[in-house]
Amino acid sequence: MQHLYAWLRRHPTLVDSAWALLVLGLSVVSDAGDGSDSPRSAYLLLAAALTVLMALRRRHPDAMLVAGVALGLLQVLLGWIPGAGDIALLVLTYTAAAFGSRWASRTALGLGLAAGPLALWRFGGNPAGHPVGEIALVCVLLSAPFVLCWALGRLTRIRRAYYAELEDRASRLERERDAQSKVAVAAERARIARELHDVVAHNVSVMVVQADGAAYVLDASPDQAKEALATIAATGRQALDEMRRLLGVLRSADAREGQYVPQPGVEQLPELLEQVRSAGLPVEFTLEGGPRELPRGVELTAYRIVQEALTNVRKHGGPTARADVHIRFADGTVDVLVEDDGRGSAAELYEQGGADGQGHGLIGMRERVGMVGGRLDAGPRPGGGFRIRAVLPLKATAPA
Repeated sequence: MQHLYAWLRRHPTLVDSAWALLVLGLSVVSDAGDGSDSPRSAYLLLAAALTVLMALRRRHPDAMLVAGVALGLLQVLLGWIPGAGDIALLVLTYTAAAFGSRWASRTALGLGLAAGPLALWRFGGNPAGHPVGEIALVCVLLSAPFVLCWALGRLTRIRRAYYAELEDRASRLERERDAQSKVAVAAERARIARELHDVVAHNVSVMVVQADGAAYVLDASPDQAKEALATIAATGRQALDEMRRLLGVLRSADAREGQYVPQPGVEQLPELLEQVRSAGLPVEFTLEGGPRELPRGVELTAYRIVQEALTNVRKHGGPTARADVHIRFADGTVDVLVEDDGRGSAAELYEQGGADGQGHGLIGMRERVGMVGGRLDAGPRPGGGFRIRAVLPLKATAPA
């Protein structure tokens, strides 16, 4: 049924033609032409012309109004009694108010107001002997159908304009939301690029120091030199892995953002949890598996995910919320799980928060996890609250 309605809306002329044929049929079977000064054939010809205007009314509303006014005045001048075909004049009045230009709408209203007195003058015999109030009432009643059709057309125009404004506003808001999301992603990537730059710079510095040391003890202690060269090789491979993650990420050109600070890792999590507890959020921390040395990018990502999640719990979880942080070292991966039992069970709340105060918390988490080739799952818990789980590979992989 909805498909049929949509199809009919796309073919307005076809719908108007069907209604025009119905009006023409009423004109054929009616006796409006009998008893008038016009022959039956002339009356039917006038009715047919009016219904043609009715069929084309939405394609050319102004032109059809002018043609309808001309046919109506011709009918009045010739003294042809109105019949079923004159329903088209009411429809044309509505169309001019709903779809026509401003001058056409005003013309339709003016002629609608004049229709009553004009019809009374032409077809009402001699109204001079009647009271003025009765004559005025008859004029109002005769003009009322045209005025009501015009008012209905104006309401239709206003409603269409209102809906068009709503659609335009919704489209504009959607574009703004997409633009804000892109800006948030770009800002987060720039921040991640700065942090990864710190990791790479650290590794390169270690390589330089080890190379200088190897060159210094190369002759006196070959074993120490060999150990230094092995450290250089391992550090170089790690730096190359970090550089691969850095590809495609745009750096911010702001000089103030170019100042680098040491980046935290998993070993700083106890300090972070103590800060959160001192802020009033109870947090339980569980570590499963033997801790091991992680790539700096993975360490930083794990720390930021915990920081981001706990920040959002503190903002949106409510005064009685509790959180659990669970880190599990598995074969080839490290799993980071943060759960809370607060009231912030909707993902939209997490999109509003962020450890950096800039919002778009989940966007930043997904970008970070994607940079190290991991996987992030976030959503409401069955019993209330929110769960964030990140699986980070210990072996660096290039982001998709």
